Amino acid sequence: MSTPKSKIKQTVEQMLGPYLDDNGFELVDVEYVKEGSNWFLRIFVDKDGGIDIDDCGSISEYFSQKLDENDPIPEAYFLEVSSPGAERPLKKAADVAKAVGKDVYVTVYEPIQGLKEFEGRLLSFENEELLISAGKKEHVVPYAKVASARLAIIF
Repeated sequence: MSTPKSKIKQTVEQMLGPYLDDNGFELVDVEYVKEGSNWFLRIFVDKDGGIDIDDCGSISEYFSQKLDENDPIPEAYFLEVSSPGAERPLKKAADVAKAVGKDVYVTVYEPIQGLKEFEGRLLSFENEELLISAGKKEHVVPYAKVASARLAIIF
């Protein structure tokens, strides 16, 4: 019987949190997904200045030992630790606040002024609203309507 994905994510956050905090890392996201016949536990971490392969290796080594001790996941799976990449997801309000001044891509649950996606510079995040500049237009997007958000690379 498999463990619910939300429980696995919560367990991973609890097991890794103190180690990441103590070492200056930030847990960006946890995914537990099945691809083909294989399960993958993906942990996305970051730190000021970015992470490198040695950081990923040390986190993976620490976490593998913790997983062996506690064994919270009954299925066989592959563990992957990596950077969230240049287009990192903005999962929490704090992530959005840190992205002010950067380019973002945001989708919403229901259209705002006829649009369901916004790509441009995040000018501000105040009073639970994102102000996004796209070309010559500015859009106000209520945070409560955001379905997904990530940093964007705009050419």
